[in-house]
Amino acid sequence: MAHDERGAKVHVARLNLWRSQPVPEYGEGMEIQVPLNLRQSGLLLHPTSLSSPNGVGDLGDPAFEFADFLQQAGQSLWQMLPVGPTGGGNSPYDSPSSFAAASLLIDLKPLVSHGWLPSSALQAPAKMRSLAKVHYGAAALFKELRLRAAFREAGEVKALPGFEGFAERNRDWLNDYALYVALRREHDRRAWFEWEEPLRRREPRALEAARVRLEPEIAYQCFLQFLFDQQWQRLRNYCQERGVCLVGDVPMFVRYDGADVWANQHLFHLEENGQRTALAGVPPDYFSADGQLWGNPVYRWEAMRQDGFAWWVRRLRTALARFDVVRLDHFIGFHRVWHVAPGAPNAREGQFEYVPGGELLSVLQAELKHLPLIAEDLGSVTEEVHALRDRFGLPGMRVLQFAFNEDHSDHLPQRHTPNTVVYTGTHDNDTVAGWLADERARRGDGRWVYERLAGCLHEANLASADEFDHFTLIELALASVAKMSIFPVQDILGLPSAARMNVPGEPFGNWQWRLPEGALNPSLAARLRALTEKHGRKGP
Repeated sequence: MAHDERGAKVHVARLNLWRSQPVPEYGEGMEIQVPLNLRQSGLLLHPTSLSSPNGVGDLGDPAFEFADFLQQAGQSLWQMLPVGPTGGGNSPYDSPSSFAAASLLIDLKPLVSHGWLPSSALQAPAKMRSLAKVHYGAAALFKELRLRAAFREAGEVKALPGFEGFAERNRDWLNDYALYVALRREHDRRAWFEWEEPLRRREPRALEAARVRLEPEIAYQCFLQFLFDQQWQRLRNYCQERGVCLVGDVPMFVRYDGADVWANQHLFHLEENGQRTALAGVPPDYFSADGQLWGNPVYRWEAMRQDGFAWWVRRLRTALARFDVVRLDHFIGFHRVWHVAPGAPNAREGQFEYVPGGELLSVLQAELKHLPLIAEDLGSVTEEVHALRDRFGLPGMRVLQFAFNEDHSDHLPQRHTPNTVVYTGTHDNDTVAGWLADERARRGDGRWVYERLAGCLHEANLASADEFDHFTLIELALASVAKMSIFPVQDILGLPSAARMNVPGEPFGNWQWRLPEGALNPSLAARLRALTEKHGRKGP
């Protein structure tokens, strides 16, 4: 064994089960093949949920310790939510950029090592250290003050080792994003479509004048992205050495007042003044009589087709430079999208626009050489969506919490197919323990749950018991024929509903759950590893 600078043990000559070659530098262009056809399993945990002394989890020591836990527990997959800057309600799915990373995830300790911060800068107030949930506002202020101080001490950003290569590899989005953030700050955080016309319309002279005027702030924003990239690649290498594959998430739509739309207005349904001519949503269905009106701008697919879907190619290339596998959120949107007129009170009235998803995925396959993608094919999925998914060999998703209300649900374990990822629940679901408690309460003694579950256990050749808990569903997922099984960390801990990550439709109070310190202990790792190996999902 050797030790890295964290003092953690490193397996120097470890057999690499996940890649055909080592992890490249960000954007270096080396092909990485992740075998999605192997039986494997993993955990869903966003970095913000990790323990930390400054109010929010980040890329510091606890992230490396979680990678160690995954290895000890025989898990090969670490799935996260999008890692971009958060948006409304602190949602990672409402980011102002599809390319940039969240500076909130930067670990401050390396900045002390560089001599850019004093060690005393790491001492957060005691109240912040004891927070049971993420406090985004307090954490952002604490980090922002220290990151700006580090920026001042670091000197010329362009002279930092490795920065020039980083900037060149990311020039397609970095300069526009940094300028966007600087302009938004200059305009008191007003949306880009409220800026003066020359900037709103991106007239070259106005943009060049802004770059000169705002050069210090632009340099700072580039500095943040560079710091994140360096820390991210270090964590990714550490996971790779332990046979742990990183699974990311790409939302279907983008934020209206974000950098993507401002920098690429011709790719969206907008008027000359920047106002949306159509809003994204979903029509009325079983879950909502009024449908769902998301409000995101919708893509002009014909314009995207004309330049070979270049924006999507850049987006997926960036995502796959950070992650080994990427989940495509709302995969239905690659077949058709529900358009609603601006000003509509709900999503009842609208129309579908059909999307050239087959063309797009063909281009991605040609440009990226492989498609390590997971299709989030949940909701009102049509046969055309299934056909598109299967045409490109993408694994779909199955969620056990959805399995037991219908006799012929595709989520039932006996109806799973190998090219599938099975979850006990997702970030949008209740925890398994909370779900079981709720179903028992709603249906009296909960006998129906046991009867349905006992039938599934019998189908899977597993022993059933009079009592079952969260680990019963975990083992049922592990026993599935699905090649991949993934569980939220809350489920292996058996935590109640209060620990869920998100309640869809609730604008506040989400994304705040934090992992209790010491909860991921050796006993839990051993139990999970034993079940994983029992069902042929031998991990690292």
